[in-house]
Amino acid sequence: MINDVLLFFVIGLFAGTMGAILGLGGGIIITPIVTLAFGLDIKYAIGASIIAVIATSSGSTIAFLKDDVLNLRVAMFLEIATTIGAIVGAFLTGIIDPSFLYVIFGALLVFSSWNMYRKLRAGAEVFHSPQHNKLADKFKLNSSYYDKNLKKQINYQVDNIPTGLTIMFGAGIASGMLGIGSGAFKVMALDNAMKMPLKPASATSNLMMGVTATASATIYFFNGSIRPDIAVPLALGILVGAAIGSRIMQLLPARIIRGIFIPVLLYLGLQMILKGMGVIA
Repeated sequence: MINDVLLFFVIGLFAGTMGAILGLGGGIIITPIVTLAFGLDIKYAIGASIIAVIATSSGSTIAFLKDDVLNLRVAMFLEIATTIGAIVGAFLTGIIDPSFLYVIFGALLVFSSWNMYRKLRAGAEVFHSPQHNKLADKFKLNSSYYDKNLKKQINYQVDNIPTGLTIMFGAGIASGMLGIGSGAFKVMALDNAMKMPLKPASATSNLMMGVTATASATIYFFNGSIRPDIAVPLALGILVGAAIGSRIMQLLPARIIRGIFIPVLLYLGLQMILKGMGVIA
């Protein structure tokens, strides 16, 4: 029993660290480990995944806020679209074939990984748009952050806001209909569409995921999917790991973070496509 608790804590530590660095939450790591390695029922794995996302968000957001890396205005602005999308997705359950959505969203993630690969090969991060965006100016979405790796203050402008809102709306629908985390879509919207630097995009995604996951956590709690003996040691490990990961993320060059992102997004995208086509369960 004590060995299991320690093992879950270590898994949580790893998941929290990687989740904070990538802005994807710890669920992507937690779910396959606890189902494949421990043979845990998938509903308990999903319940643990929800707790992982909230814990990662809580642990990393404190550090990101303190260091002024995340863009709070962008997070709250886009969360409106995500929340509306989640409500619409809940209503569409049973009307639209989920397999169709799996293929569409999977293809978007594959495209996003290719786009990130192109940016990685280009070698330089784009920190601002060539022209001011009127919507970004109106809602005061442009910001800056201190890059500890480059040792300088980076000013950036937010672009393509309607596209970002559309992707966030789609991410909400995916969450509401398919019961999946939408961290990958949030980073895709912030980095690829809205041209935010990768570090504030990852930090902002972490905050947004926690807000989205908290809404669904209540449902999982009352239907018995969250087991305290699993969730508590995982959450404790994740809180510690998220605090560590948020520090590591700020010290890593953006190209290394992007290099980690590419295979993760490609894996998620292909997995969703195969699931939509019925190749995997």
